[in-house]
Amino acid sequence: MLRGEDEDDGASRIFFEPSLYHCLENCGSVLLSVTCQGGEGNSTFYVDYRTEDGSAKAGSDYEYSEGTLVFKPGETQKELRIGIIDDDIFEEDEHFFVRLLNLRVGDAQGMFEPDGGGRPKGRLVAPLLATVTILDDDHAGIFSFQDRLLHVSECMGTVDVRVVRSSGARGTVRLPYRTVDGTARGGGVHYEDACGELEFGDDETMKTLQVKIVDDEEYEKKDNFFIELGQPQWLKRGISALLLNQGDGDRKLTAEEEEARRIAEMGKPVLGENCRLEVIIEESYDFKNTVDKLIKKTNLALVIGTHSWREQFLEAITVSAGDEEEEEDGSREERLPSCFDYVMHFLTVFWKVLFACVPPTEYCHGWACFGVSILVIGLLTALIGDLASHFGCTVGLKDSVNAVVFVALGTSIPDTFASKVAALQDQCADASIGNVTGSNAVNVFLGLGVAWSVAAVYWAVQGRPFEVRTGTLAFSVTLFTVFAFVGIAVLLYRRRPHIGGELGGPRGPKLATTALFLGLWLLYILFASLEAYCHIRGF
Repeated sequence: MLRGEDEDDGASRIFFEPSLYHCLENCGSVLLSVTCQGGEGNSTFYVDYRTEDGSAKAGSDYEYSEGTLVFKPGETQKELRIGIIDDDIFEEDEHFFVRLLNLRVGDAQGMFEPDGGGRPKGRLVAPLLATVTILDDDHAGIFSFQDRLLHVSECMGTVDVRVVRSSGARGTVRLPYRTVDGTARGGGVHYEDACGELEFGDDETMKTLQVKIVDDEEYEKKDNFFIELGQPQWLKRGISALLLNQGDGDRKLTAEEEEARRIAEMGKPVLGENCRLEVIIEESYDFKNTVDKLIKKTNLALVIGTHSWREQFLEAITVSAGDEEEEEDGSREERLPSCFDYVMHFLTVFWKVLFACVPPTEYCHGWACFGVSILVIGLLTALIGDLASHFGCTVGLKDSVNAVVFVALGTSIPDTFASKVAALQDQCADASIGNVTGSNAVNVFLGLGVAWSVAAVYWAVQGRPFEVRTGTLAFSVTLFTVFAFVGIAVLLYRRRPHIGGELGGPRGPKLATTALFLGLWLLYILFASLEAYCHIRGF
């Protein structure tokens, strides 16, 4: 600490320690400390003090004060108290000063010693000036959610969401809020819509809003919705109201009034960073635990598999009703086959009997069923390809057009239905879209690669080279690639919150996406056919 004088001259040194003070506007008063250090300790010192204005003004921000501190022999510290004036106006942090001056040496009876030419018994040393900063507490507050993300169980019934008020709590503020759909739907489907206002009173820093969650006992559920805060409304009162309303009239404000109004505007309530809360609804832990235990204890082969050839053939030749209707109490009502069920049975009985030849899932832990199923699918694909080629020859279609229309349609329809089932059963679109992309990958890499490899080996054994002449593949592949990028862009766009996901969503976007993808397929067939018949030039 800088003293400015020789500290070893034997004189007592009087100064502020510390010299910087901070206090809130509503603290009432601030306490300053003055220290007497060194010297012989047998003298009485009288030192005056007084306050001086800085950006804070006496009478409006603090109470003017002056007086005298008395250090008796042996006393090393004195305290002085300055009153702070609280108001309800938002203003920038302000400061004022307290100065030490006029040191005198005397005795306990108040008799002062005359200044002599000898060595002084005491002196005032730096810091002689203390700075007091008044921190304003009149901001209406910054409003935000306590969390960015909230996980709730669907069995909770009601979820409590906390909204906090920070950086000030002056005045009464109304804060609107509302719920916004994500993958979870309001209106009693997954949760009840909530919309209203929270009213924060003076010095109130936390409020709780409630949203009702609907328990639909869905397994592996993970849906989300959002709660948004609206712009806070300040119920202005007193001096703040006058300052903010001064500009409403026709009278032109002075520079001082403009500055006061600007500072008052800075104290208005605002939204914080966390003004949008994501709520994720998950399945009930007890419900999921119960289902998991049932699945674990149950042999899945009894549910999705078969035990014998006899069981498979009996199921194939028996006419069964369609999907059984489930009652509200969970029971299923058994019904007789309809006329439509008989028609569909006789149209598909050949395929039912054919696939009944696949080994039951009980054999070799399901591997026999898997291997034979792959083989049968391959044979059926080859059969469909040959039938489509014969159909093309019969109606006079070129092989390239027949391939992109009928062969592709026949081999891709099973993938379409498999993707539909995956989309209905899964919580996300990964399985559905992955099934399509994986199927195409198998068609390209295995369908072409294995077939061409077998052909190359066969012709090599025959001593002849294996050659495949180039055709119009470049045009159709380029066209497909362009349309594929369009499809990927659409899927990425559909991830935006107002649609909600890659599949499904609101009726408008859902129908628009369906029409677009169907149109891309028809355009692909049209351009490929026009290029094959030389109506447009390929490359």
